[in-house]
Amino acid sequence: MKLGIVGLPNVGKSTLFNSLTKAGAESANYPFCTIDPNVGVVPVPDERLKLLGDLYHSKKVTPAVIEFVDIAGLVKGASKGEGLGNQFLSNIREVDAIVHVVRCFEDANVIHVDGSVDPLRDIETIDLELIFSDIEILDRRIAKTAKAANNDKSLAKELVVLKDMKAHLEDGKLARSFESDDEDAIAFINSLNLLTWKPVIFAANVSEDDLADDGENNPYVQEVRKFAEENASQVFVICAQIEQEIAELEEDEKKMFLEELGLKESGLEKLIAASYELLGLISYLTSGEDETRAWTIKVGTKAPQAAGKIHTDFERGFIRAEVVNYQDLLDCKTYPAAKEKGLVRLEGKDYVVKDGDVILFRFNV
Repeated sequence: MKLGIVGLPNVGKSTLFNSLTKAGAESANYPFCTIDPNVGVVPVPDERLKLLGDLYHSKKVTPAVIEFVDIAGLVKGASKGEGLGNQFLSNIREVDAIVHVVRCFEDANVIHVDGSVDPLRDIETIDLELIFSDIEILDRRIAKTAKAANNDKSLAKELVVLKDMKAHLEDGKLARSFESDDEDAIAFINSLNLLTWKPVIFAANVSEDDLADDGENNPYVQEVRKFAEENASQVFVICAQIEQEIAELEEDEKKMFLEELGLKESGLEKLIAASYELLGLISYLTSGEDETRAWTIKVGTKAPQAAGKIHTDFERGFIRAEVVNYQDLLDCKTYPAAKEKGLVRLEGKDYVVKDGDVILFRFNV
């Protein structure tokens, strides 16, 4: 999974990126501190892996990973070259979802590029810049397709979709609000990598005081939540400053620190939960003496396609899957004991893999 982090300058974007990835991207109290896109790869916290790894005495435990891409703060007029322009937006065209960091805290010591805190205005500013960037992409694609359509009539339909989408964006609407009953048209739009087509998770960055009650008493957070609900997006509340402090701690210290703050999970864990839910993702597990590993798949994936995540040969030569729920396996303490109790099932090609399934694939190539 790949997530792109966007936001205005000084909203806590790079501080959040640093704390999530421990990558040490520079962050300072002035605009455009991030000039090159920063990329960090983060393991997905999953306590099931450690427990299974211990059970099997695995030599290696491999979690699923998320790649974060942090780009320079956007400002109003970026598409026309203001600030650093939108030159870095191409770096997040390949991401699965966008994490939009929104400032929901007051602090006279931290400059706001527009002079005041107003999350909805900030969201609109970023959305408009993303829309302008998408229009630019469409203009180039329309010119290219129109030329090629003279010799290839099958491209005429694509040209209509491109022009319809451009008109939609020029009305100030996001690509993801574009509706069509034509599955081919939707698949084609999907291939365009438009930024405003991608799902969004809002990271409401609050002060430490607003963290314990998850921003319930913060009017800015409530505005963002209402906006997200109306736009089929996810929201999680975070204090980027606290996340940075957490990132410096060892695992056991981290738990104590979170408890002292009255928190059950870190911002990274909140973000991962929101991402998995928004993108419809789950993890199945494989475990043995050599390795215990998590594999991320879409909800609804059938056994052969899940096997294909490990290796294409597994999918091609799929015979069956031996499946046991990870908790059942842990309770039984050994695989043979789980088998004896009838908790290990033999599943065929139509089996839909569930979150927490521990699977052994049988295949023949």
